[in-house]
Amino acid sequence: MKPNYTYILRCADGTLYTGWTNDLDKRLAAHNAGTAAKYTRPRRPVTLVYQEAFPTKEEAMRREWQIKRLTRAEKLALIQSQT
Repeated sequence: MKPNYTYILRCADGTLYTGWTNDLDKRLAAHNAGTAAKYTRPRRPVTLVYQEAFPTKEEAMRREWQIKRLTRAEKLALIQSQT
């Protein structure tokens, strides 16, 4: 069974973008090609700075929702905790 991911990208302008996918490499390539999200399109290139894997799509989407409600400082702390 393929894992599902919640991820955070750092955009070229320094902003953070949070999303979920079941194919991280493909989604990152799509973001950098400008075909994944309206938000990241003008902020390319983007860099993957955080990821979590989940067995189900629902868990990944729930975690995305939780992360999107964090402050920027909390997101940066989360990113730092993974390195």
